[in-house]
Amino acid sequence: MRYKCGMKTPQRLQPLVDDGLVDEVISRLMSGKEADIFVVRCGQEIRCAKVYKEAAKRNFKKAAQYREGRKVRNSRRSRAMEKGSKFGREQQEKIWQSAEVDALRLLAQAGVRVPKPYDMLEGVLLMELVTDDEGDVAPRLSDVVMSAEQAEEDHALMMQYVVRMLCAGIIHGDLSEFNVLVDDYGPVIIDLPQAVDAAANNNAEAMLYRDVDNMTRYYGQYAPSLRGSRYGQEIWALYESGELTPNSELTGQMNDDGHIADVDDVLAEIKAAFEEEQERRERITNNHDDPYA
Repeated sequence: MRYKCGMKTPQRLQPLVDDGLVDEVISRLMSGKEADIFVVRCGQEIRCAKVYKEAAKRNFKKAAQYREGRKVRNSRRSRAMEKGSKFGREQQEKIWQSAEVDALRLLAQAGVRVPKPYDMLEGVLLMELVTDDEGDVAPRLSDVVMSAEQAEEDHALMMQYVVRMLCAGIIHGDLSEFNVLVDDYGPVIIDLPQAVDAAANNNAEAMLYRDVDNMTRYYGQYAPSLRGSRYGQEIWALYESGELTPNSELTGQMNDDGHIADVDDVLAEIKAAFEEEQERRERITNNHDDPYA
């Protein structure tokens, strides 16, 4: 797709133009609860610029809950943030914004499909624009219709991404069909400024469950076989026990006592119960045939 002539450069994007990082602002892609996204031209490449909204204008609920556990090395910055001074608030904003860049780089290394970040300047993140083969902006998962087979395949891939994220110490925290793009190669996870430190945040387990449940609910409308699965509980149990690896094979099954269900054991129990029922029926039949049995 060929993008048409650009728009007037927004004030927040002017520093990137002045520094030569952006040659032209083409259009506004979307306005979200935490940022405005613009399509921009950088030389011969089309990218996107994420302009973070100021805290007062941001509509991200319970932001403090997501920030819990984030480490601040500089003690002066840490004290200022605790006091809530102007300097402290500015530092908090920088940490909120840089969290996404850090998460994107870390997750790409971990084998999770995310947009590639290029530069961060004055509260603006310049990154890859995820497109389809025609060059059009990739749709959100919420706008995609699929077969049951495709839903099962993509859900399995998303669970693998969740595992890899957790192995890298990160939980998305706001994962849903609205924060996943789908290009010709499959799902791409976006929007990570609220990414949670799995080891240091007291809400980590609940957030992981919510992320997984959101994904399972969405794909489950196309693949009913996914409904009732318990991938979140299984992933967290493996994580807590120190057994979770980037290549952990998941079943989606858990026993009521919270332990991971062994599929072979479950099948063996079903087979034993079936054989027991068969023997019971045979005994009943034999007893009817032989009144002296």
